[in-house]
Amino acid sequence: MLRIEKILCPVDFSEYSLKAYEYAQSLAQHYEAKLLLQHVVQPLTSTYPYDTFPDAINEVFWNLENSAGERLSEMISSHNGNGLEIQRFVHKGTAPDCILAFAESQSADLIVMGTHGRHGFDHFAMGSVAEKVLRKARCPVLVVRKPAHDFVNPADTTDPVRLKKILFCTDFSDYSSRALTYALSLAMEYNAELTLLHVLEDVPPTDDLQKSIGEVTKSLDELAPPEAGDWCRLQSAVRIGKPFQQILQIALESGTDLVVMGVRGRNAVDLALFGSTTHRVIQLGTSPVLAVHL
Repeated sequence: MLRIEKILCPVDFSEYSLKAYEYAQSLAQHYEAKLLLQHVVQPLTSTYPYDTFPDAINEVFWNLENSAGERLSEMISSHNGNGLEIQRFVHKGTAPDCILAFAESQSADLIVMGTHGRHGFDHFAMGSVAEKVLRKARCPVLVVRKPAHDFVNPADTTDPVRLKKILFCTDFSDYSSRALTYALSLAMEYNAELTLLHVLEDVPPTDDLQKSIGEVTKSLDELAPPEAGDWCRLQSAVRIGKPFQQILQIALESGTDLVVMGVRGRNAVDLALFGSTTHRVIQLGTSPVLAVHL
C-alpha cells in the first residue's frame, strides 16, 4: 500500500497551478497527508545588475514576497473546507532549485504541480521549471496540465479521489519497474482498471511481427504478481509506432484518468530521452502524468 504523508504543491497562481492544487488537496484529504503549499519569488537581481536602482528593486521584491504570502493564505482559506493541515511557504530563489531543495528538506512523498501549454513561451516555462523538477526530484511528481476530465473532487468530503483507469507505460527498464510499484499500489487503493502498455517502435519484418507481439504480451502479463487480479482489473496492450503518440492515443481512447511513467536520470542523454516521450505526453496529453524515478 502506498504511503503518502507529505505532499508538496508549488504554485505560481496560474490556472494550471490552481488545478494542481485541487489535485494535491484531494489526495491529501484521501491519504490524510500534510499539504505544503509553496510559492517561489525569483530575485529581481537575477535580471537586473545589483547596482541598478537597488532600493527600488528591493522594495518591489519585498512587495512581491509579502503579496505571495497573502495570496497563499487566501487560497488556503477559500479552498479548504475539509480541515486539512495546509502550511504555506514563500521562498526566494530560482523556482526549480527552491522546489527541489524544499521537497528534499521536507522528505516529501509526492510533488503535485501544474504546467503550462504546448509551445512558445509556455514551452520555455515548462522546460525551466516543471521539466527540471521532473528530472531531478527524488520523489514521484504528479504533473497536471488541463485534464479532459478530473479524477479528483476536493469538495467531496467522503470520496475526493475517484481513480478508475490507470495507464502504465513500460519499456521493461529498471526505471519503469519502480513506476509499476506505484501503478499497482494505486490500482489496488482505488480498485481501478490498470492497463500495462508497451510500444514497439522498431517493428520487425512482417513474418516476425505477431511473434514479437506475443512475446511482449507475455512479458506484460508477467509484470504483475498473480494475486494482483484479486484487487484490480488488469489488461495488457501492445502498440506499434512512436511511443508518445501511442501513449496519447490509447489514453484518449480509453478515457484514462492517470498515466504512470518511469523517468530516467539527470544527464544529457537522459534529458533527450525524457524530452522525446515523457515530456510530449505531458505537453500534448489530456491526462495527468505521474512520473516516477528509479
